[in-house]
Amino acid sequence: MADAVPAVDELPLEIEEFLVWLSSERGRSRNTIQAYRRDLRGYHRWLHERGSDPLGATHADLTAFVAERHASGSAPSTVARQIAALRMLHRYLATEQYRPDDPTARLDGVRVPSGIPKPLTEAQIASLLDAVIGHEPLHLRDRALLELLYGTGARISEIVGLSVGDIDFDEALVRVYGKGGKERIVPYGSAAERAIDDWFSPSGRARLVPDRWKRRDDAEAVFLNQRGGRLSRQGAWLVIKRYGERAGITEHLSPHVLRHSCATHLLDHGADLRIVQEMLGHASISTTQVYTKVSQERLWEVYRMAHPRAVAS
Repeated sequence: MADAVPAVDELPLEIEEFLVWLSSERGRSRNTIQAYRRDLRGYHRWLHERGSDPLGATHADLTAFVAERHASGSAPSTVARQIAALRMLHRYLATEQYRPDDPTARLDGVRVPSGIPKPLTEAQIASLLDAVIGHEPLHLRDRALLELLYGTGARISEIVGLSVGDIDFDEALVRVYGKGGKERIVPYGSAAERAIDDWFSPSGRARLVPDRWKRRDDAEAVFLNQRGGRLSRQGAWLVIKRYGERAGITEHLSPHVLRHSCATHLLDHGADLRIVQEMLGHASISTTQVYTKVSQERLWEVYRMAHPRAVAS
């Protein structure tokens, strides 16, 4: 009985091959692969407890599994991601002839509430950035981090993954690697330029450099933590949360909200939708178009407040 635990936690070879295929052939990010691995480990364990496995799972098994996910109180977005993982796995298993059928073919999806995070106003962004007061290395780092996140609209994983060689200091450009390792060049404004210059001054990053690097990759990192290692996504989240609280921003604040705010403000000021698509690294223009709705709603809000004939008296 003691030998059963490792057998459950260790994924079958066909699932490991599927995850390798996702990474190498479909270009899915490391974070996506890790999320799918967690989901599929839970699925494999659930099947094992019922005397089955992914090669023998039926449509009834899949339906029961999804029903249990709902009953557990999981968020619709989480269940939707898990279903996506199962669909891709079983489609792969059928295509590669590990099994003759795809039991997810008639599996119902999950309706995820539509909508995107509410962007911050330009005044709120100014308050957030002004909340970074001080000239110690961490103050300089945090100011540069926030300015670069808002100035480029990049994902948090893209920013903390930056290496020094990815920044063109003369042209104020940054090279980021998006989903699937796709590279794009994004400009950043004068405010971010000043903050980055301060961070790379002798008073900033240099003072966090350790006597000896723990990892070679840390030596190239743009943003360092207090111990001289590469700043993590979690560490960057805490920076945003800390200054959001200082600025009195009570709405839900996250790196993704800064990304949405950047895109919305660009459109508010007349940026072309295609340019915003390229800047954010969206594969499809339809993904970028969600911001036009936000921008139009903001336009109507300003119009109703400012135009003397907007509201009937």
